[in-house]
Amino acid sequence: MFEQWLNQFLNFEKLPQKNIFWLDTMAFLSEKLNNPEKSYPTIHIAGSKGKGSISAMISSILTEAGFSTGLYTSPHIINFHERISNNQKLFSSEIYENAANIIKNVINNNINSITKERPITWFELVTLYSFVCFKLAKVDYGIFEVGLGGRLDATNIIKPELCCISTIELEHTEFLGNTLEKIATEKAGIIKENTPVIVARQPESVKEVFRKIANEKNAPIYFIDEVFNEIKSEYSVLNCSENHTPTFSISLKSDIFDSPIITDMKLLGDFQAENAAIAAFTVKKLIPTISNKIIEQGLLKAKLPGRFEIINLEQSNKKLPTIILDGAHTVNSVKHTLKTFKQYFNSEESVLLFACAADKDVNEISKAFSDNFKVYLTIPGNIKQSNLKKLEEAFNQQKIKFNSDEDFKKQIELAISEAKNKRLPLLVTGSFYLVSEVKKYIDSL
Repeated sequence: MFEQWLNQFLNFEKLPQKNIFWLDTMAFLSEKLNNPEKSYPTIHIAGSKGKGSISAMISSILTEAGFSTGLYTSPHIINFHERISNNQKLFSSEIYENAANIIKNVINNNINSITKERPITWFELVTLYSFVCFKLAKVDYGIFEVGLGGRLDATNIIKPELCCISTIELEHTEFLGNTLEKIATEKAGIIKENTPVIVARQPESVKEVFRKIANEKNAPIYFIDEVFNEIKSEYSVLNCSENHTPTFSISLKSDIFDSPIITDMKLLGDFQAENAAIAAFTVKKLIPTISNKIIEQGLLKAKLPGRFEIINLEQSNKKLPTIILDGAHTVNSVKHTLKTFKQYFNSEESVLLFACAADKDVNEISKAFSDNFKVYLTIPGNIKQSNLKKLEEAFNQQKIKFNSDEDFKKQIELAISEAKNKRLPLLVTGSFYLVSEVKKYIDSL
């Protein structure tokens, strides 16, 4: 299998390493593949939080407009090919198999020509694989979410029609820098000459970083809080003891649209309204004639696994509680998840299953939680490096009681059992890898 073949290469997602990022290998290998990423127009999305949601929304709008849309995102939750999809629907097995053979042949024929300073990385090969899959599938557009940073990310050899940059926050500081401004500089590395860039609401110091780099490259820059007159959202309170579907509606007003964009959405949370504004503005700049109706329908249909994904199985034969899956893993994203959780679930008590990678700021993240949760701590599966002792110390510092065990399967069972027996909602957050393990457990029942 292609996945097994890939696993022989350096995987940064499993074993983070410094000083391994450059674009020379990507440029060399892509040229050997006849630059498949030039076969279709592209949109490039970077940022600390929300870039996956923005990518999914743009893909959904373009698909609603009748275009075949290749979507490249990470990580996957269950199926590896979730990363490389036709608007989150899998391509034919023939596309994936043919692309895999092409990639393996090029690597096998050129392995001795590639620099020996460091081996080819897993993410480089998966990115090249996405380029080839989209070419073979003859997509009309390719939507590419940055993996890490931007400037030296493997996706950054594309020449996009537009770029988007979502909210910036302190994350991966050992690789991207220890200030918002340094991180913004890395994210701004995706800005290309004469290429419009649409940017989320940012602190003024971060805006200055983006303005400077955009001006140097003659790239028109649009900050979402400056080009929208209104970004509003409304939500419904969800009674977790009943099998209700939550509702979330947004209203977006900007001079670029003849009338407000008004629609419901499946992607929940106030912050998703701003992500929707970025996606809507981006597609309108790309296709000025696109109608509000298509944008609204695209936003309505947009979805993304593991982003405040509500699984309510009480009425099914699995007899499980309401489970909320969210891969939030930065301080602000966890805070947003908790805010959304409290908006939808007005329960006095809830159950929390939490795990995160070793590089996360657990001291700050733990401050976001309260005694209202029955807490279960664990590790996020066997892929990501983690530090359970450090996590326990952080929760102890906040005087939050918890049940902790490295046996994540055991903790998943205990947390679900607790929520089921007490008819409480269960929030699973801290890592997409933990979300994946919970989904696997549910599927096994």
